[in-house]
Amino acid sequence: MNIFALLNVFGRKSITGSFVGSIKETEEMLEFCKEKGLSSMIEVVKMDYVNKAFERLEKNDVRYKFVVDVAGSRIDQ
Repeated sequence: MNIFALLNVFGRKSITGSFVGSIKETEEMLEFCKEKGLSSMIEVVKMDYVNKAFERLEKNDVRYKFVVDVAGSRIDQ
């Protein structure tokens, strides 16, 4: 059994993603959220922090959802 299955079965954690919408549609949705002042409560982590993020999940030390910045391209606001 892999780590993802263990987290789901025993820790009731989930890892999700979405393939809905094109890059253009995603950009339009993000622009709409920006215009309306909408945001989500997330914690962005880089790939080199993923193992630590899993440790924190196991300890229930996560306040918001983790978002993994796989490209390291997060633009600071």
